[in-house]
Amino acid sequence: MAEITIDGEPSSFSCAAGDTLLQGGLRAGLGMPYECSVGACGSCKFELLSGAVETLWNEAPGLSPRDIKKGRRLACQSKALGDCLIKTHLADSSKPFFIPTKRTVRLQQVANVTHDMRQFSFAGAGAAEFLPGQYALLSLPGVPGVRAYSLSNIANPDGTWEFIVRRVPGGRGTTCLFEQIDLGDEIVLDGPYGLAHVRPEIPRDVVCLAGGSGLAPMLSIARGLSAATAWTGKVHFFYGARTAADCCSEPLLQTLPAFGSHLFSHTIVSDPDGKLPWDGPVGYVHDLALRTLDKEPASYEFYMAGPPAMIQAVIDTLCVAHAVPPQQIHFDRFF
Repeated sequence: MAEITIDGEPSSFSCAAGDTLLQGGLRAGLGMPYECSVGACGSCKFELLSGAVETLWNEAPGLSPRDIKKGRRLACQSKALGDCLIKTHLADSSKPFFIPTKRTVRLQQVANVTHDMRQFSFAGAGAAEFLPGQYALLSLPGVPGVRAYSLSNIANPDGTWEFIVRRVPGGRGTTCLFEQIDLGDEIVLDGPYGLAHVRPEIPRDVVCLAGGSGLAPMLSIARGLSAATAWTGKVHFFYGARTAADCCSEPLLQTLPAFGSHLFSHTIVSDPDGKLPWDGPVGYVHDLALRTLDKEPASYEFYMAGPPAMIQAVIDTLCVAHAVPPQQIHFDRFF
């Protein structure tokens, strides 16, 4: 156990030997800055003022050459080798609503969603507590490090954690999930994490923009709002698929009680290939949203998940072209 002191802050925390500095800080309830938790986004940068840490991923894309030259590190990729003094900026917005914890879960069900996406359901002891839109870190057998996957269900007393995962050709994490783990096998799940969770206290209507396996957190948000009896707004759900064979959101949304009254589904295909018939809209998901919504974009609360290019295009369109305040746009960067 190492004691981590934050320069200029009254807060310090104890970090267990198996935890990164980010995990230790969040488990202590501190507002450690972060987004992806796996070294990709760079949001958890800090400076090591004294002490020593082990770097888990030297080539993590979250650090630029300039960051490395200045001695910056990633809290999600650093394990303390003893007591440390670090410099970082805490934020109330990053404080965890549910303290992330590690637990053993067992694979209980697998279901195909599309030709290359599956839903994996794990069960563990105790309730599954998380906010719609959050993710968890999975430790998979034979796979170095952890993999972050978004939850597609909502909190429940049964201890069920569900993920919709797209297979990545050559990806070690998805290869393990799709080919090597059998029903009944156990893994370690650490969570919940993520700041792009639903905010039902905000009265604005919600727009969910999803692409690919970004379906999972947006589906969780739609399910969460549908189950929130005190929330009376509308959810406009837009799913961007590459081909007609990738379309899968509407059958999942149709099972929700708000479908058709307060929950509205729209799908667009970017690259129709002719193998399956498609007579719906063609193009990009944010373009479909702007053509469909009947109010000014700044009237909505936006949640989104999908490929990096999609996320950047949506940000540019909403913030630059339509003056949507950044605080009304929620996403976790995984690039």
